[in-house]
Amino acid sequence: MKSKAVARILASALTGALAVTSLTGCTFGFASDPDDPNEVEEEVSIDTSIDTFEYDSSLSGTSITLLNSKAEIQTALEEMSKIFEEKSGVHVEVMPVSDGDSPYTKVVSLYNSGTPPTLSILDTTDVIALAEEKAADLSDEPWTAEAEEYLTEVNGVVYSFPLCIEGRGIIYNKAAIEETLGEEFDPSSIRTQDDFRDLLDRLVDAGMERPVSLAMEDWSLGAHQLQYIYETYDGTSEGAQEVIEEIKDGKLDLKSYDRMEGFLDMFDILKKYNVAQKDPLGADYDEMAIDLADGKTAFWLNGNWAWPNLEEAGAEPDDEYGFLPFFMSNDEDDFANQQIQGSPSKQIMLDGQMASENEQAAAKEFLNWIVYSEIGQQMLVYTCSLIPPFHNNPYEPTDPLSRAIYEKVQSGGAFNASAIVPNDHWSILGGAMQKYLADRSDRDELIESIEEYWAEQK
Repeated sequence: MKSKAVARILASALTGALAVTSLTGCTFGFASDPDDPNEVEEEVSIDTSIDTFEYDSSLSGTSITLLNSKAEIQTALEEMSKIFEEKSGVHVEVMPVSDGDSPYTKVVSLYNSGTPPTLSILDTTDVIALAEEKAADLSDEPWTAEAEEYLTEVNGVVYSFPLCIEGRGIIYNKAAIEETLGEEFDPSSIRTQDDFRDLLDRLVDAGMERPVSLAMEDWSLGAHQLQYIYETYDGTSEGAQEVIEEIKDGKLDLKSYDRMEGFLDMFDILKKYNVAQKDPLGADYDEMAIDLADGKTAFWLNGNWAWPNLEEAGAEPDDEYGFLPFFMSNDEDDFANQQIQGSPSKQIMLDGQMASENEQAAAKEFLNWIVYSEIGQQMLVYTCSLIPPFHNNPYEPTDPLSRAIYEKVQSGGAFNASAIVPNDHWSILGGAMQKYLADRSDRDELIESIEEYWAEQK
């Protein structure tokens, strides 16, 4: 694994010399290894021969726009829109949100300029903030019946289309663990924080100096990690909202809240074995992917969206990667120790304020095409590498991380909880988490930062 990762680093360096910026993510039609220029590209078969979807010919010639806040599928969405236009006559322009920009800020600025996108891929929080003023009512769309448990409602109205399911936990590299320990690794045998710590100690004793990769980005710390304290309240979005309201109202003392304590106990374990422990705020995201693929580390706290990074680092689709839960206690019966988090992370909102009747109809046809056409179903899974939230989609993800999430969702091994937090939660409390990660604050100071943040939201 090591030589391949080194080769990719060199390739990346050469690429960087030739281009100022680039988008990473899935590319339509093939999955090739840039290490070998003579390698034959392996086609991902999208069967376009069967298409029973009924297109509305009156919409041909209509143009709509789609704002994309999920950078890794930009190329894939462009290919989807190309195929959709060939079939329907409707042109879909895919507009990327620039790297580092807030999707919420971008879409609001477009509304303020009088040029809002017809469709916008946004986080659930953003949809809830904008929906009643800006969005069209989608409650009567037929696809709602295919994703009932993944719909987001605002005062009983569906304003958004659930694009995909994403899940997160502790990614493991099974081969790296087994090669280090010299024995088979059974993920189901790790059920508690103590089990996980014992495994880490065994890996260290066997020569893997620091087995954990821990991202330092504020969006990772403030959203994907800290939000476990809300989402594991009872494993539901309603429960997450309940605990948020209790914190906001000062009714819940975070210092005595068991999920706060459990989260920090687990985070401290990850900190102790962090490969970037000597400089935790200097950790490089792409290098963490290389470390995991190379076997320098065995675990990475992340989600299935990390697959493009791992693949770039040398991981192969048939490698054995999977997820352990983010262990919140030493109770084997705790659902948080048995399941990983999986929920509809990205939503598509349809403009109901400025889009014409024809544009709205074309946008609705595009969304229905994704759900009901044989081509759209395949492209959502194979071209975009997304986990479909729609029951009628028969296709399964091909990469190991998405496949692991898909299997857990299907088998009841995932809890569907999304914490709805303000847009600055990840930046402000992510910053507080960075201080804690770097040992520039203690538990009490971190908790005070969280309580102060929520007290200001009243």
